[in-house]
Order: sequence, then C-alpha cells, then structure tokens
Amino acid sequence: QVQLVESGGGLVQAGGSLRLSCAASGRYYAGGWFRQASGKEREFVAAISWSGESTNYADSVKGRFTISRDNAKNTVYLQMGSLKPEDTAVYYCASKPGLFATPSDSIYEYQNWGQGTQVTVSS
Repeated sequence: QVQLVESGGGLVQAGGSLRLSCAASGRYYAGGWFRQASGKEREFVAAISWSGESTNYADSVKGRFTISRDNAKNTVYLQMGSLKPEDTAVYYCASKPGLFATPSDSIYEYQNWGQGTQVTVSS
C-alpha cells in the first residue's frame, strides 16, 4: 500500500500563502488534494496526472491554488495563495492507481490517503 504524508499546514492571515507537500513511499500516480472543514463533507480541491500535463481544480480555488509534482521525489505540492477564511480546513492528499489515471474529482476513485494537515486562515 502506498503511504502518503502531508506537511506544510499552519496558521496564516487572509491574503497570505502556504505550500503543502505530500510525499509518497511508493509510486504516486494521479494525485489529488481534498479538504474537510468542520461540520462539512470532504470536498475536492485539485488533482494532477502522473505526467503533470493534466490538472483539475475546484471552481472555488481556480486562479489561487496551483498543483504541481516532482516525480523524482515522489511528491505532489499544493501552492495556495490569496487565502481566505473559508479555506480553513484539514487538507488531505490522496493517490489514484494507474500510470494513465485521470485527475478526477471523485473521492471514491482514490485509494490511499494521508493523515491530513490543518490549514487555518485568520481574518
């Protein structure tokens, strides 16, 4: 089983930036980021294919967040800018098997998950 570890979360003021990292112990094909705010369901944020050529973003983060990867390090990143209080949540990275897997937005298509990292944006 692929093991994933997130890092980079923390406290930041509105308008600030953070970069999250997700390091995998095994081959990390399509990678996704999801978040879960208190009292709400887990929701899709962004995803990227193995090649990095295909990406997918939730409408709420387009233009503010950028997903990228470094396959030599088996790591996927989420650069978050122009942060808003509504971005506050626990952020989870996830992997989807298959060399040609698409960067889908469905929670159910991802098989491995990290432990989550807290992101808090103050007003």
